[in-house]
Amino acid sequence: MAERVLVGMSGGVDSSVAAALLQDDGFDVVGVTMKLWGGESDSGCCSVSDVDDARWVANQLDIEHHVFNFGEEFDRHVVNPFVDTHRTGGTPNPCIECNRHIKFDLFFERASVLGFDRIATGHYARIATLDDGTFRMQRSIDPLKDQSYVLHMLGQDVLSRVLLPIGGWHKPDLRAEAERRGLLTAGKPDSQDVCFITKDGGREAFLGARGGLTPGVIVTEDGTQVGEVPATELVTVGQRKGLNVSGMGEPHFVVDVNLRESVVTIGPRRSLQDDETGFIQPVWALDSFTGSCRVQASAHGTAREAVVHNDRVTWAEPRDRIAAGQSLVFYDGDGPDATVIGGAIAT
Repeated sequence: MAERVLVGMSGGVDSSVAAALLQDDGFDVVGVTMKLWGGESDSGCCSVSDVDDARWVANQLDIEHHVFNFGEEFDRHVVNPFVDTHRTGGTPNPCIECNRHIKFDLFFERASVLGFDRIATGHYARIATLDDGTFRMQRSIDPLKDQSYVLHMLGQDVLSRVLLPIGGWHKPDLRAEAERRGLLTAGKPDSQDVCFITKDGGREAFLGARGGLTPGVIVTEDGTQVGEVPATELVTVGQRKGLNVSGMGEPHFVVDVNLRESVVTIGPRRSLQDDETGFIQPVWALDSFTGSCRVQASAHGTAREAVVHNDRVTWAEPRDRIAAGQSLVFYDGDGPDATVIGGAIAT
């Protein structure tokens, strides 16, 4: 009997091809679209049209399609922490929290209850099986689309039962495959933004409607006031644009955000450089890790040489400060064969 696979179908081309490939491989495939955000949306993957697109593709493939409503859980685990992190001066990563709590927790649990053998998604990453029989998240073949960073939290229970069919594809080839198959989503643009932040209002409108925003002052490192910001919560460490500060002699960047006092401190790039970055809430693919590895600090950033300690990373070379709330992901190796050791949240 064929293994039963529950595929997360977002209504995009990636998950559409993923479902088709699994069907080719002989799996008993059922598609599910997760309804997460119930508010206004114009740029993400939670609109009514996305559900319709996923259903159309399921019809094309002649597979069942269902909708799981995780809206309440999405608010609790993703939207509310997004707001809270901004209020404390951090820079959250809601896509990672959605993967952590919804797409690879609630979805995985629901699939197990319903008797499915595996789950699958259209993420660009691969699963590596090591010689000892354990599993690791591995980078995708396409370095421009690699999503192993946002899947770093997956443990052995999920890694052993998740399928990532498109991790070995380059995006142009995948679109061509969708066209060859005549899939409705073949030419659909990629979702680039946070699903609950609209293009017109942005973070300012979203956060402003949920408790207000706090004006603040911009000061140099010696305390001299040189400007103002309309919302301290929207300022990020490392930011340069949008500060409306001139006459500094050299480019200045945000080096600190103090929400309690509504003060943003700016300084030259050298003041932004750090030798170490603290972290909290580490998660590991298997065992906890200390030692040398490569560490990536943003979804499309470059992994750098570093040493991981119990609660901090020491960089081989000083680097720009990482905003609190961002994820640090630890890799064994470099390039497409690199595997995820674990990850944590920067402080």
